[in-house]
Amino acid sequence: MHRSRRIATAVLSGALALSGTVLATPAAAAPAADTPVAVTQLSKTRPTEIQYVWAGASGFQYWYPNSGSGATSWLDHPGVTPPDQAGPEDLATGVDVTNSRSAGGATVSQRHRSVGTTATVTIPAGQTYKAAVGWSVLTVENADPTALHVLRAAPDGTTADLPVTGLPAGAELTGTVVTGGSVRRLAVVYKVDTTVSTGLVDLADGTFGASVPGSDNVQFNDRWFVVGNKFLKADAAPGTTATKIVGSYFGRPLAVVGEQVLTGLADFLPAGDTPKLQAVSLTTGTTRTLLDNSYGSIAPTLDGGALATAGPSSTDWHVHRVTATADGDASASPVLTVPAGYAPVDGLMLSGGELLMHGNPTLSIAGVYAMPLDAAGKPTGPQVRRSTDVNVSPCLAGDAACPQYEALGDGRFAYLSTSPDSDQESVNVAGLSPNSYAYAAMDDSAGRVGAGSGRYVLYNGNTQKVADFARGANGEIVLSRSRTAAAIWGQRLWTPGATQGSVVAYDLKAKRTVATVETGAPCTPNEIQAVNAWLYWSCGASGPAGVYDRAAGRAITVPAGQARLADGFLIRENRTTHELLLTDFHTGTATTRTVAVLPAADQDGGGNTGRWTVDRFGGNIAYRKERGQIALVTAGVPTSPLAQMEAQTDPQPGPTVAEPWRPVWQLNKPSTWTLTLSNASGTVVRTLTGTSTAAAVRPSWDATTTSGARAPRGAYTWKLTAEPRDGQGPGLTLSGTTTVD
Repeated sequence: MHRSRRIATAVLSGALALSGTVLATPAAAAPAADTPVAVTQLSKTRPTEIQYVWAGASGFQYWYPNSGSGATSWLDHPGVTPPDQAGPEDLATGVDVTNSRSAGGATVSQRHRSVGTTATVTIPAGQTYKAAVGWSVLTVENADPTALHVLRAAPDGTTADLPVTGLPAGAELTGTVVTGGSVRRLAVVYKVDTTVSTGLVDLADGTFGASVPGSDNVQFNDRWFVVGNKFLKADAAPGTTATKIVGSYFGRPLAVVGEQVLTGLADFLPAGDTPKLQAVSLTTGTTRTLLDNSYGSIAPTLDGGALATAGPSSTDWHVHRVTATADGDASASPVLTVPAGYAPVDGLMLSGGELLMHGNPTLSIAGVYAMPLDAAGKPTGPQVRRSTDVNVSPCLAGDAACPQYEALGDGRFAYLSTSPDSDQESVNVAGLSPNSYAYAAMDDSAGRVGAGSGRYVLYNGNTQKVADFARGANGEIVLSRSRTAAAIWGQRLWTPGATQGSVVAYDLKAKRTVATVETGAPCTPNEIQAVNAWLYWSCGASGPAGVYDRAAGRAITVPAGQARLADGFLIRENRTTHELLLTDFHTGTATTRTVAVLPAADQDGGGNTGRWTVDRFGGNIAYRKERGQIALVTAGVPTSPLAQMEAQTDPQPGPTVAEPWRPVWQLNKPSTWTLTLSNASGTVVRTLTGTSTAAAVRPSWDATTTSGARAPRGAYTWKLTAEPRDGQGPGLTLSGTTTVD
């Protein structure tokens, strides 16, 4: 496979340069367009990074480093009860105080967020600011780098200066000061000779207290002091020996909450494990997982709690507030949903209630990602990777539908790939799983994927070919013919008939013509599309064009121009006004409305898998907006009754647990289904249920009964009952037989 190549297309512009008098005419109003039912995106698989600017009792300030804006936001925790009064005289109320230095660094402004009290600390001459937490500011003397001071605003507006006492003899400060989950203490790194240690400064009385060897991963609250894998009581006397943390301790200390040290970000994880936030009790040594799949932005808060990011995926990622319980344990609850970062979309498809997006959200391997949708087109689940990298053939000059993909309605999609060595093309099919892939060599070049549904894909090259991609197999060329207008729906190939305006259906399984339809077209169509009972024909770019309703036996005139047929309607793009237009003809009369006004700057050549897409297997539309967003619109056109398009139900040898019977029923829209298997006496031995993969029913029976026993050899009757997921029309019942060897 080769890297994808793309020919750039010119940007269309509607701008008109005017000179002379400007007429005072009102600007033309933008066409009314449908309101999207949802806007989604191809989300990066790695969660968005978040950084905390300040974190206190009432909330926190944060920003997204990779957003490009640098703007910060605030989140207020609900239910915060402010203290009766708050000021520098009460250190405990500092858990909700923000500090900011003046431009010259001579003063520190303090504000209590939930009460509104303010104070100003002035840095004395000869001292340099080191850190601020709560109502306290730590400074160092310029003339003596071992002389620390604690500053606080006094009631009369002056600044109280409290020298720090009790540093170990011979201590030299390294200049590193660490804040933690306390407004009563700060940690200071120092060394005596060559031994580096970290000690706590009590901000209430200015004394230097508990000290632990080392300076990495320093965390503390009002109860405990942790450095690396050792800890002390926060109020331990100087000289007290630190204790090694016991229990299952796999990660670095990230915060201390209550009696627990929160650990994570392990340097090594066993195979299959995901990063976790664990709580290790400093009193009992017991360990438990506080948050699964938690990593990245984890930080202590001034009130002795913590903020931690966690979630099952990048699209379900949250900041959790961790607080201490009455018994010293830790409890976590989500307070902020972190939006997923978006990845550019190189192509998109809608098929059987699935949005398929091609792009590179991992920043390493591109692929196609599927997102399930409900009947209105709203996402109902996360995106899931459904293919490896897709290397599409280069766009042809003047190709307005490029990059080109063809969603097949069974969870798969087809695309064209060109060999870099010979320029020979192959039709490729992927999408059932990240590693599923099949191909069929066309022995041709400069072709296009013409149409496809289920197992059959049409290729338009120098000759026209149909490739059959049966269950899990590479494609097989089952028909080769002279190139004409053609469409595939189910197992039928529709092509122009022998008389003007006629269209014939060729059954690809029976290998014979099975129907002839007189569409009333005044030409031999140069384009044909088929969806359910609808046949679209066109005599060329300027028309005329029409749709023939095979169910009602009537011809309907529709607007000319490049269009994509769906179930009861057409979608086309006006490349001058950039309107995406829907023509509804299901009643027998064509009416057109504007679905959207697309971005004026072309993101590619346009067409039904570049700028927009429509679901032929159930309706609804999607289109690309700015910044990689995908808007989803409800078509609002009734869908056809649930029907079988094609089926693969041949018995399979065995079947066995390793090689089960895997029938495929290709339906025309999504369904929920029940499959029963009955023995010769009519007793049901096994019932299987599920939802369709796009519009295909794909059960699996390993020849075991409901009890788990092996079904006896012989013939079994299967009955499939399917109900339309959109609730429109009756259910479908099919039956047949299979065997157990």
